Amino acid sequence: MKTNTINPSSSSSLPYDKIHNNARNHKNFTKSYKNGVPPILLWFLGLTSCFSLFLLYSTNPFHFSSQQHIQQQQQKEERQFPPITTRPHPIKQQSGDDKCDLFKGKWVPDLNGSQYTANSCTTIPESKNCFKNGRIDIDFVNWRWKPEGCELPRFDPHTFLKIVGGKKLAFVGDSVARNHMESLLCLLSQAEVPMDVHKDSEDRFRTWHFPSSNFTLMIFWSKFLVKSEERMVNNSGTGSFNLHFDKIDEKWASKLPGLDYVIVSTAHWFFRKNYLYEQGKLIGCVYCDEPNTPELGLNYALRMSIRSALKYINNCKGCKKNMVTLIRTFSPAHFENGAWDTGGGCNRTSPHGEEKGKEIEMEKRFELELRELQIEELERARIEDKGEEKRKLRVLDITRAMLMRPDGHPGEFWGNKWMKGYNDCVHWCLPGPVDAWSDFLLAVLQKEVGL
Repeated sequence: MKTNTINPSSSSSLPYDKIHNNARNHKNFTKSYKNGVPPILLWFLGLTSCFSLFLLYSTNPFHFSSQQHIQQQQQKEERQFPPITTRPHPIKQQSGDDKCDLFKGKWVPDLNGSQYTANSCTTIPESKNCFKNGRIDIDFVNWRWKPEGCELPRFDPHTFLKIVGGKKLAFVGDSVARNHMESLLCLLSQAEVPMDVHKDSEDRFRTWHFPSSNFTLMIFWSKFLVKSEERMVNNSGTGSFNLHFDKIDEKWASKLPGLDYVIVSTAHWFFRKNYLYEQGKLIGCVYCDEPNTPELGLNYALRMSIRSALKYINNCKGCKKNMVTLIRTFSPAHFENGAWDTGGGCNRTSPHGEEKGKEIEMEKRFELELRELQIEELERARIEDKGEEKRKLRVLDITRAMLMRPDGHPGEFWGNKWMKGYNDCVHWCLPGPVDAWSDFLLAVLQKEVGL
């Protein structure tokens, strides 16, 4: 089954529909003179009650006209945000529960909005800067993830930097992995301005340093995690690749020694015709119909690449014994009315509700299959780890939450500027829903260190 997606080599922003007002109407308060209570007091109490009901039942109670929204956002962008000083509360469990699934829940309104802007975070790339590229609705930043049975606190950069002080964290993967790194960088910059200490000639490998906490943040570019080369015809790239499952991509693997945390992810580059090899022999392909070459499917190719990466990490001789590896699950695209190259777009302005979310999970079984195979390979690697000290393998499960966020992509505004009219419904706006991934990350790390 082929699933529509965008060309992952592209990063992209977009026109959106005007925000519809979901606020409900309430009954007017009627004065009364009961028990001799002064009318002015009854009037005040009634007004307060109406306002409370308005807040309680409105999806977005502070909804203004589009022009007011624009002015409000401009004012917000123009002022520098002070460093965040709040501290998150520990994850609360339901009575009698010893565990809470952070990754199962729903999106709920949060009028606190984003924790940074393009003014308070200067490292937002133009391709993810949706407000700069013309987006006028701001509702998509007014939501937070609410797990079932507990609370997921908003990201606190001070707590995060305290946990990772003196350590190194690297993202390994494609441009969506980089999208997460860029989001985390913005969140952390609200506590301390990072130093840009390294960028390779292609801007594929980046390193940032936070001097006060001596924390190093890195991104290692790898499309498939394993060794790959593009097939060429007449010295021109074909967009198809040879993948070697028994050979790791040394460009990232060689940098593992010395790391304390590694966040591994990949998927979107597998949505193309690729040729699969083991021990130098062609064993099959993906999206092909060639004679004597079995079609093994995208799932097989993704599974074997993740398996190879985790096997290498388990056997890494120079890596720290207590290095924590996290598999970030598949980040779904949200193309509607076509694929990325056939006019598909993503112009929604609000998340899917809880009931719609259940329907989406039934409709998007393929995306959930990719998530499941990633988790299966992580469990397989745990079982097969025969080292003296077991590697710490964890999951950052964002798939179900992001299936419900069709409203947070750069879309066609940026596409018109760089992608020749195509919509970007794969990457995420900054600020935007992707910031919740760092909420998850902090919660996982807090559990890891016992906070």
